[in-house]
Amino acid sequence: MFDHCPGSANLRTPTLSIKKCPECDRDVELFSSDTKVACDNCGFVVYNDIASCVQWCEHARECLGEEEYNRLVKKKDE
Repeated sequence: MFDHCPGSANLRTPTLSIKKCPECDRDVELFSSDTKVACDNCGFVVYNDIASCVQWCEHARECLGEEEYNRLVKKKDE
């Protein structure tokens, strides 16, 4: 799994989203080019909501790994 999205090189300006850490409830900043970010407060790894890129990105399988890729494809189909 990559530290950043290899498909994001085609994007001009990454977008920022704020998620709540499920462990400590602090805000975690994720850019659209990030696949995961560790919470600054507790270190819990928060993953970007990237299920949609699975449908169109040529790097999705390599980026996510076979198991996560298959899980997201299955989730999309449900």
